[in-house]
Amino acid sequence: MKRNGVFFFCVFIAWFLPVLSHAATLIDQTGRTVEVPDDPKRIISLMPSLTEMAFELGQGERIIAVTQYSNDPPAVLKLPKVGSYVHLDIERIVALKPDLCLSYWDGNPQFIVDKLEALGIPVYTFDPRSLEGIMDSFTRLGGIVHAEAQAAEQVATMQEQLQEVEARVARFGKRPRVFFQIDASPLVSAGTNTFMHKLITRAGGINLAAGNTPYPRYSWEDVLLMQPEVVIVTSMAGGYSEEQLKAAWLKWPQIPAVRNKRIYVVVADQFDRPTTSLFNSLGKLVEILHPQEGFIER
Repeated sequence: MKRNGVFFFCVFIAWFLPVLSHAATLIDQTGRTVEVPDDPKRIISLMPSLTEMAFELGQGERIIAVTQYSNDPPAVLKLPKVGSYVHLDIERIVALKPDLCLSYWDGNPQFIVDKLEALGIPVYTFDPRSLEGIMDSFTRLGGIVHAEAQAAEQVATMQEQLQEVEARVARFGKRPRVFFQIDASPLVSAGTNTFMHKLITRAGGINLAAGNTPYPRYSWEDVLLMQPEVVIVTSMAGGYSEEQLKAAWLKWPQIPAVRNKRIYVVVADQFDRPTTSLFNSLGKLVEILHPQEGFIER
């Protein structure tokens, strides 16, 4: 009996040790400990921004499925979908046999992450809360997929873009009052704990919706009292056309931004997805807020 016990123990060790040797214990961006495969080949991205990040690192071939609204680059449109980032299809995810899932703290429900891990699927969670946090996300994902050089190159470019903007903005005098509209009915803007706020601030503007409420709602009368000098409207604001979005503001000529024709419509994904596009959008935002400074985007 003792020999049999030793034999089965050796068989167990022989089977289990290779599994351990091909996994790494990592701390994700939320502080959780995750056992991540050493070289994950079948990754499911649970957030459009994480899908973009993987492709930006040249690792798109590792992504086997994505969520709805993943649309960049176009190659992801052909990949299987596992629901929206909020309403994920767990059965579909399990059936695809991923060796790793990438999740986003401020988007994917925690109970979904817990359930996937209970089913033996490791989930690495990202939580970038600043532009510097986005750079950290790239570095972390680069390490997971052995694309450290590509990640370092992307981070260097983002740092250069940020430093260039900060150097220019430091020389600007006036900071215009900005209302950033992300929905039309009712009017919804972006509070302090959003990337929109961080972009406005870094670009040398004052976010009129700054405060603890992430996405505060306003009436037109509220906005009239705010007297924004610049209005930025995202393309996702209620599904309206650019002309319709601007027309709603033209009814209020008492607002400085309307009176001075400083209403701008921008692509939503370029201002709310924590990828390299956010840094490109920072340059565009400086042009919008400070046209008199002659800022030329690189």
